[in-house]
Amino acid sequence: MASLIFVVDDSRTVIATLRHALNEGGYEVVDAQDGLEGVSVLEKLAAEGNKPDMIITDINMPDMDGISFIRKVREKREYSKTPILVLTTEKNQDLKMEGKNVGANGWLVKPFKPQKLLDIVEDFLK
Repeated sequence: MASLIFVVDDSRTVIATLRHALNEGGYEVVDAQDGLEGVSVLEKLAAEGNKPDMIITDINMPDMDGISFIRKVREKREYSKTPILVLTTEKNQDLKMEGKNVGANGWLVKPFKPQKLLDIVEDFLK
């Protein structure tokens, strides 16, 4: 069975790009458009016994930003060890440290090369 990657981003274009790249890499993708929806989708997936193998999230989103989303994810025991990659336009080192402090495992700046993304995903899922 293909690894399940959960993508949270408010841009449908970014989600479509990620879905295409990840599907080409053999991964299954589920998505949400902001952190609030992301928390809801994760709860639903957990209830179905379909926990994602990895999460990719943006930082700047409406309703619940990526930092708050990561914090909420890490509060849930079943997601305490799930790798989280931040994919964002943000290059600010303080924000990057904040992301790391709340539980992000990696940080990739947009725009990204699909192969670079797949290499990172593969490394996290080993």
